[in-house]
Amino acid sequence: MDIDTLVERINVLARKQKSEGLTEEEQKERAELREIYLNNIRSNFRQQLESIEWVDENEEKGGPRLKQ
Repeated sequence: MDIDTLVERINVLARKQKSEGLTEEEQKERAELREIYLNNIRSNFRQQLESIEWVDENEEKGGPRLKQ
């Protein structure tokens, strides 16, 4: 499922929750979709952080210093 379709489905479920409530099955679907969305955000953010190149005072270049 692409991100646009995923967000659209999450929004549909959010609107339905506000208007009439969700069934137990829809609540499970919403939770799964949200987790997929958040994992996508985390992954993209980590990729952005890992692509940053830092330079110290001595102008020595190095890679990212992220904990794995």
